[in-house]
Amino acid sequence: MKKFTKDIKAFFSLNTLAIVPPYLWLVLVLLLPFILMLKISVSEAVFKIPPYGDIVSIKDHLLNLKFDLDSYYSLFTDTLFLGSYLRSIKMAAIATILCILIGYPMAYYIARSKPRTRNLLLLAVILPFWTSLLLRVYAWIGILRTEGLLNNFLLWLGIIEQPLEMYRTDFAVYIGLVYTYLPFFILPLYTNLLKLDQNLLDAAADLGAKPINVFFSVTLPMSMSGIISGAMLVFIPSVGEYVIPELLGGTNTYMIGRVMWDQFFTNADWPMASAVTVVMIMILLIPLVVFQYYQAKQFKQGRKK
Repeated sequence: MKKFTKDIKAFFSLNTLAIVPPYLWLVLVLLLPFILMLKISVSEAVFKIPPYGDIVSIKDHLLNLKFDLDSYYSLFTDTLFLGSYLRSIKMAAIATILCILIGYPMAYYIARSKPRTRNLLLLAVILPFWTSLLLRVYAWIGILRTEGLLNNFLLWLGIIEQPLEMYRTDFAVYIGLVYTYLPFFILPLYTNLLKLDQNLLDAAADLGAKPINVFFSVTLPMSMSGIISGAMLVFIPSVGEYVIPELLGGTNTYMIGRVMWDQFFTNADWPMASAVTVVMIMILLIPLVVFQYYQAKQFKQGRKK
């Protein structure tokens, strides 16, 4: 009995109670909406408000459950949905790779700069967040379209003889994705590089390693957690992006975010839209699980050392 009472007191200790509000918040804003989407996805599409039927009903004092899986069947048999998923994953992956190639040198340079210069460079990275995403994407429309700023500049330099078709193409979507999510990659990687032990780099240099060898043998492996964190912050929202493909993409740039919008608001097919959302969430759980596994592995290795 004393042991039971002691366990109860330990459970309701201040340290335990401190984590209750964050978990309640996660349940409220993540778990409950997902359960609601899951419930709608197995409902029948009907012509009423809201436009889906009940999965639980009571008739003749009996509890009836009615699950309609037609939305999931259509999802995995219709090439429109399958193609949208594959296109979204492909474009998000390419945008993530571009952010890594562009953002790593930038984060490395910022981390190695003097404190005063570093603050100015960080301000330049964060500055776009002070403006609405919609306005920033609209600005790219003025830059990329046929009579836009970039084409006029290239014509003035004599590099091209006629305007290039950049607006309403996949190229424009990639520019929009990289421009929008590049800061999300730079900031966590910068934090990781800033905490890098300079003594390790000095020791490698003292042992005769060239700068390029120091980078690939010390800096890059130790910054891998920052790279993965930044890549997740780019890849996950890019998969479900709606605004950028809608404003910059063409008719062939039909990503999954546009599919969800059309199913929700144009077709009013909430079960189909919810099924699309549930499957997208399940797909995005894969990189999160991989990231969590890598983080746990790194933590165990750190404890062993």
